[in-house]
Amino acid sequence: MTITSPDRAAARSLDDSMALDPARPLYVSHARGPLTVAVVSIAWLRGRDETDRATIGARHLSDEEIRQAAQLRLIKRRLEWLAGRLAIKQSVCAYQWRHAGVSVHPRDITVGVVPDGLRAGKPVVDARVEVGLSHSADFAVAVCGPRAVGIDVERSRQVPPPLAELLTHPPEIAADPRLGGVGAMPLPLRWACKEAVLKHFGFGLRVDSREVRLTQWWPDGRFAWRAGPELRRHAPAADGSRFDSWAREIDGYALALVWQ
Repeated sequence: MTITSPDRAAARSLDDSMALDPARPLYVSHARGPLTVAVVSIAWLRGRDETDRATIGARHLSDEEIRQAAQLRLIKRRLEWLAGRLAIKQSVCAYQWRHAGVSVHPRDITVGVVPDGLRAGKPVVDARVEVGLSHSADFAVAVCGPRAVGIDVERSRQVPPPLAELLTHPPEIAADPRLGGVGAMPLPLRWACKEAVLKHFGFGLRVDSREVRLTQWWPDGRFAWRAGPELRRHAPAADGSRFDSWAREIDGYALALVWQ
């Protein structure tokens, strides 16, 4: 498992720096703003045998993490867990090297989660950075930055009717359709935007997704949103105008990021 050189992947915009290729085991990129994104192919891991996956785990995971992985009986869950850990660790390693000139080995990065409360399950690491994680179908995608980040990735496909109803009523359409607008967004992308906002605050779907009202989507991928009263009650700083928010369909997936 090798890393694409982050410096070669550096770009002025997320559009230029993102790639989702199932045949590529790992892709690390420095995206627009102080963000580092790492993509791990679950499909590639799925195609390896147990011996190969054990070798990868021994190289990147701590002894405790190897024990945690062994307790996961379902192969699907084990692959998602392994891919998520690898993605988080590689994003932190690449971020630390680029912004602090510090070389860190993945095994030395401890990944945990918030244990309880409204933010239970939010990933955390033992470094002065913030991380976010999402996985869907063939990919785990992690993002690392200096402040809280939210990320969601969804495979682009027809959404179930109840979810389609939630994403279209009330209509979240921009006032000026010439700018693209929310009405032009595919439904999986709308859902990814809402989840990315909620995951930025660590809530996930513990807060109703309707508390995130999408108000605009521009051709360069930026999107705007407003917070409902429940979201503002739990996170008084939830003001969409204060955040960078970006969403695109990439290689058959909907990807959204929210950061400051």
